[in-house]
Amino acid sequence: MSDSLERLYQAVIAAKDLDPAISRTARLFQRGPSKMAKKLAEEAIEVVIDAVNGKTDAVVRESADLLYNLTVLWAAAGVKPEDVWREMARREGLLGIAEKLPKLKTSAKLPKAAADKSAPKELSKAAVPAIRRRIVALEGRAARKRH
Repeated sequence: MSDSLERLYQAVIAAKDLDPAISRTARLFQRGPSKMAKKLAEEAIEVVIDAVNGKTDAVVRESADLLYNLTVLWAAAGVKPEDVWREMARREGLLGIAEKLPKLKTSAKLPKAAADKSAPKELSKAAVPAIRRRIVALEGRAARKRH
């Protein structure tokens, strides 16, 4: 998978300076990070809606769009795929690859694996997850995509 994202990243870098009239990537770069972020958010919402509605084929297509838009935003922000892989490897060493790191605040303890002596300084301190936003169920709503 990382090879595919690396190839996509290189293609995005190569296309960013093309003619915006013929290149969606160049058009996104021309419009700036706000437009890139908006497109990324739209694609993420489409993936969620299709997943909730059980539309597997649509989830696959929209996920490809999501990864494309994420890669464009990475390139604009100066983030390289290897930066993300490095962070994933760091997290895997702390909590396992299938876990998301908690938002850190001081007062409680991280799980044992993250609290060991080899953990980075910012994670060796006592921490507690921040309050998370409520998740609103989409089930039963008539979800429509904008195109």
